[in-house]
Order: sequence, then structure tokens, then C-alpha cells
Amino acid sequence: MKKIIILFPTLAGIMWGATGVFTRILNAYGMNNATILETRMLIGTVILAAGCLLVNPSLLKIRRKDWWIFLGGGILGNFGLSYFYTEAINQLSMAFAAVLLCTFPVFVMLLSAVLFHEPFTGKKAGCMVLAFTGCVLVSGILESGILESGLLPGGNSPGGSVRISALGVLTGLLAAFCYALYSIFTKTARNRGYSSITITFYFMALVTLLLAPMTDWKQMGAYVAQAPVSDGIFLLAHSLCAAVLPYVIYTFAMTYMDAGKASILASSEPAAAMVFGFLLFDERPTVLMVCGMALTICAIVLLSCPEKHRKTENG
Repeated sequence: MKKIIILFPTLAGIMWGATGVFTRILNAYGMNNATILETRMLIGTVILAAGCLLVNPSLLKIRRKDWWIFLGGGILGNFGLSYFYTEAINQLSMAFAAVLLCTFPVFVMLLSAVLFHEPFTGKKAGCMVLAFTGCVLVSGILESGILESGLLPGGNSPGGSVRISALGVLTGLLAAFCYALYSIFTKTARNRGYSSITITFYFMALVTLLLAPMTDWKQMGAYVAQAPVSDGIFLLAHSLCAAVLPYVIYTFAMTYMDAGKASILASSEPAAAMVFGFLLFDERPTVLMVCGMALTICAIVLLSCPEKHRKTENG
């Protein structure tokens, strides 16, 4: 299991990278961000609740003394990530916001070292830098900066124009911090014996409740009403691929590995998003973007290799 489990966070990152595919289609229909997120979380919450009731209702039980973990993970982690990242995108270019979000492994490792006494090794630090560098290249922010500086002839940069504001940088870093908190609260809940299904259900249920007042329910109903079967299946796939499955397998993976390692393995997300953009939306990557994807994959491979321990001989 420990040899296979390293694939789980990577697979979760790939699924999260596919989120943009669903978001673009729903955005084209006219849904706002809160409504799109609510469709994802609401359907996921219903699926997990139904599964728990049918298979093992005890999965829905939480000890009273542990409620703070689920409130923290759902509100500070899951909801905070979604809220601040959306605000960062409004203030900055999407490329710059994505780069800031990719700093979350730094917060995970620092918090894990303090809270769980997980060792911060040189290997982790090197892979973290390598993965983050790959994320920067994949985002296209370097091409944007070069084109705007006039070092290269004009044209449309792949990452769009780079806009910088103090509020944007702050919310981008807060989104990364909330992403790290999600991992920390998840690790805490796993250490107390809760199933990955239980953790994911309550985290998603809290976000569903918080987003309810901001959701355009008429718009959601109109979308399903125009083609109940096909659009219903699409929303189901959206929830499974962007929320239920990646959150469950990412949470499950932290039973067998520390939070810092899982967070770096999940950094396959930007590379996956680049591939989906190329295949489905004809977004052709630049040479630097391809190099960035290679660096991210390199970091994943290096991190998945077992640590070598020196054997000492007595006498």
C-alpha cells in the first residue's frame, strides 16, 4: 500500500487540474463563481451522505470534543481557500494568482514541522523548490513579464497581463495558507481515527451551508431544466472529479504519508491544467511551460523515491 499510495495525491492534483474544464463551461453559461462552487459542493455532500447512510451510518458520527477540527477544516480550510483564491483572481492575473496558491506546500511543511514534528529534510526542501519553479513556468507569468518589459517583440502573452496589487498578493497568500490549513486539519482528523469519507463530508457540508446565501438557485435550476439528463450528468461529473474523489483520496493518502509530502505530490495540478487546456481548448504551451511541467514531474518522481538510510555496523 505504501508504494501505491504515492500515486493518490498526484491523482488528486490531476483531478483538481481538470476543474477548469468544468468551470469554463459553466462560466460560459453565465453562472457566477459562488453558484459553480455550490453545485460542486452540494452534489458532493449529497453523494457522500447517501453513501455513508447506505454503507455505514457510523461514519457520520463525530465526537463532541472534535468538532473544532471539522469547523476549522471546513471554514478556515475549504471555504477560506475558495473565497480568497476567487478574490485573488479578481485582483491579479490568473497566472500570478495560481503562482501564489502554489506556495501552499511551504505553509504545510512549516506547520507540520511545528504541529506534528514532521522532519523538514533537505530532500523535501529541494523538491519543494523544484515543484514551485515548475509551477511558475507552467503559469506563463515569465512570458508575460518579458513581453511587457519590451525585451521581446509584442504579442499576447500566454498568461495574460500581469496585474499586481497589495490586496491581490495578500488574498493569494491567504488562499495558499488556507490550502495548508486544509491539509493540517485533515491530518489532525486522520490521527484521531476519522475516515477520509467522514472528513471530506463534513468539510464539504460546511462549505455548502456557507455558500447557500450567495448562490443563484434560479440559475442553477434553469441550467438543469434545459437538458436534465446531460446537464445532470455533467454536474455529477463536475462534483466527482473536482471535489469528491480528489478530496477523498488526498485525505486517505495522509494516513500513509506526512502532510508535507502529500502537498508536494499534489502540485501536479498546474501541469495537468496545462495539458487539459491544450487538448480541450487549443491552449498551446510555450517552451517554458513544457519545461515547467517537466520540473514538476521531476519533483514528484524524486519525492516518491524512498529515503536512503545509512546502516551502521558495530565493531
